[in-house]
Amino acid sequence: MRTLLNTLYVTPPHAYLHLDNDTVRIEVERETKLRVPLHHLGGIVVFGNVLVSPALMHRLADQGQSLVLLDGNGRFKARMEGPVSGNILLRRAQHEKAGDGAFALGVARACVAGKLRNCRQVLLRGAREAKEAADGAALSRGADDLAAALRALPTAGDLDTVRGIEGEAARQYFGCLNFLVRAEARKDFTLDGRTRRPPRDRMNALLSFLYSMLMNDCRSALESVGLDPQLGFRMRCGRGVPPSRWT
Repeated sequence: MRTLLNTLYVTPPHAYLHLDNDTVRIEVERETKLRVPLHHLGGIVVFGNVLVSPALMHRLADQGQSLVLLDGNGRFKARMEGPVSGNILLRRAQHEKAGDGAFALGVARACVAGKLRNCRQVLLRGAREAKEAADGAALSRGADDLAAALRALPTAGDLDTVRGIEGEAARQYFGCLNFLVRAEARKDFTLDGRTRRPPRDRMNALLSFLYSMLMNDCRSALESVGLDPQLGFRMRCGRGVPPSRWT
C-alpha cells in the first residue's frame, strides 16, 4: 500500500477498505495496516481481489474522489466516480475543436513534442550518469535521434505524419532503455521490444503497470475540469480507441 501524490494504491490481496469517520481504514486479515484521512486523497486505486465497503464508495462519489479497479496485473477494469464537473457547453466546444483539422494537428504536435522532450531528457541524464562509456555513447546517440524528430515535428502537415514521427522516435527511445539499466541488473530487466496484452518480460510488465497508473491520472485531470476523456486529438475520432490509447 502506498500513497503517491494524492492517490492511494492498494495492492495486498484480500485487503478490506472501509470508512472510519473521515478516514480510510485498510485491514488485511482483520488487522489494521493503514489509516489515511479522506480529505488527503484525490482517488483510490485497488489491484486484484480487494474489498471496498459501500459506505466508502458512497463517500468517494459524494466528494468527487475516484475509485479505480485494476486486475492483479495492473490492467484497467473499471472506474467509479460521482457526477462529471463542468458543463455541456465546454464538452460541446471540445468536440467541435476535435473536428477542426488545423487545431487538432496543433494539439497533436504539442503533445508529441512534450513527450519527445521528456524522453530526450531521460536519455541525456542517463548518458551523463552512465558508468560505461559505451552506454553513454548509445544514450547520447538516442538523444540526438530524438532531437532530429523534434525538429521534424513543426513541418508535419497531417496527423499521419505526426504519428509516424512519434512511432519512429518511440522505437529509438525503447531501443535505448536497456542502457539506462545498471549492467548488473540487465539480466533481470532487459527490454527485447515493446510487448503488451500480455507483456512478455519484467521490463514490459513494469512499463504497462506504470502506463495504467498514468492513464488513470490523466483521465482524472481531464474529468476534474469537465472535459471528455474519450475524445482525443492525436487519434482520429470514431475508431473505438481503447482507454490505454487515449490521448
